[in-house]
Amino acid sequence: MVTMTDYAGSQPAWCPGCGNFGILNALKKALVELGLEPHKVLMVSGIGQAGKLPHYTRANVLNVLHGRALPAAAGAKIANPELSVIAVGGDGDGYGEGGNHFLHSVRRNHNITYLVHDNQVYALTKGQASPTSDRGFVTKTTPHGAPAPLNSLAVAIAAGGTFVARGFSGDVEHLAGLIKSGIQHRGFALIDILQPCVSFNHQNTYAWYKERVYKLEEASYKPGDRSAAMEKALEWGERIPIGVIYRQERPAFEDEITVLTKGPLVRQATDPMQVGSLFDEFV
Repeated sequence: MVTMTDYAGSQPAWCPGCGNFGILNALKKALVELGLEPHKVLMVSGIGQAGKLPHYTRANVLNVLHGRALPAAAGAKIANPELSVIAVGGDGDGYGEGGNHFLHSVRRNHNITYLVHDNQVYALTKGQASPTSDRGFVTKTTPHGAPAPLNSLAVAIAAGGTFVARGFSGDVEHLAGLIKSGIQHRGFALIDILQPCVSFNHQNTYAWYKERVYKLEEASYKPGDRSAAMEKALEWGERIPIGVIYRQERPAFEDEITVLTKGPLVRQATDPMQVGSLFDEFV
């Protein structure tokens, strides 16, 4: 039986009170409740405080360049679909440097889960404005205030996303449930996680979020309605919804790769001489 101890990693080096701790605990809880053994899980991350999360767990880990977690995660899933692949990044890593990869990973519907630690600031590099910083947010790079933020949930829905959700690191139980649902979903699962940065964002604090976040109740809200989902994605300010914003079923990218019908690439026999016919095309 899988336990929390099975996923115990090194001691986190985050600031005391950082929202990342809640995300780490929620992820471990989700993996344990799903009964996933560490060797069956791959975590891929970019650069930043969020990108350190896989180092504080015990599973397969691949740390890549800033904003490049998604293509590496997609490649790993194609090579071995039997792995549960989880990409991890921050709002700058995922929506700034990795914005193009984010858009096309959603569109292609790769069967991976993407956890975005959204603290609305570049924390590792000491507090610059990020793509999701609130309009008017003053930092060293935006002394006159940040421009309008990117709404990643609305972008994901517009791009054809099949699982679009938002969580709050201050509610570990609820977040763990979202992560479980995201891992179980067949297709690209985006979970944007509101994560207070206690060092460089004194505007979007735990208290600020707790006054505004509310849970979407499954009994009254239907995540299959795309128009309603877009309205919820655009809701921000005095009230901020958390939960599954939008969900639909369509084939995952890996389902349409014919060579995978023979099983994972890592289990298929290889014949180096097959490249000969490819070389002949250039003669």
